[in-house]
Amino acid sequence: MDKTEYINKLITKNNGIIKSSQLSDNNIPRQYLKLMLQKKLIVKVSRGIYIKNGSLEDELYTYQQRYAKGIYSHETALYIHQFTDRMLDKYIMTFPQGYHIKPDTSDLIIKQANSKIYNLGIEEKKTNYGNTIRVYNIERTLCDIVRGSNIVDKQLFIPAIKKYISQKNKNLFRLIEYATKLRVKNKIVNYLQVLL
Repeated sequence: MDKTEYINKLITKNNGIIKSSQLSDNNIPRQYLKLMLQKKLIVKVSRGIYIKNGSLEDELYTYQQRYAKGIYSHETALYIHQFTDRMLDKYIMTFPQGYHIKPDTSDLIIKQANSKIYNLGIEEKKTNYGNTIRVYNIERTLCDIVRGSNIVDKQLFIPAIKKYISQKNKNLFRLIEYATKLRVKNKIVNYLQVLL
């Protein structure tokens, strides 16, 4: 099997995506990417990330590959968890405090969290394309939205908290635990008292 065929197998295995680092991991010279680009077999979507020509880009996955320390949060996490149907015009990611990042796009909103809460509530989810991304769980997401400012976007938050309360697999204990750690317990409890 020649190298191009092998790369095509990797692309198929990875839902239409190949990273240049995967070639290095498989001892394949990166010149094959240039060759495949010239033949228009693949398209470069970001530094070191390529997709099969004719495929749709999985932007959630691509952004996370570009910004590996970023965790999807806030409204983006609500969307990933299917707690809002608002279309995303920008992606929101949370990074560790002190981590220096200069996004190469205006489509990314950066939040920062200190080391005590950065890892709180991280889970893995599949995108619509079948790729694995890291996102804050729904309890952390609800707390982050309330915590974000003094003015809660009620058109976004109220339907989300109502949907959460109606879920069989809700974890109110974890929600209150996270709300305490994120210093929004009073706000969350007030909403729960009104809605329960």
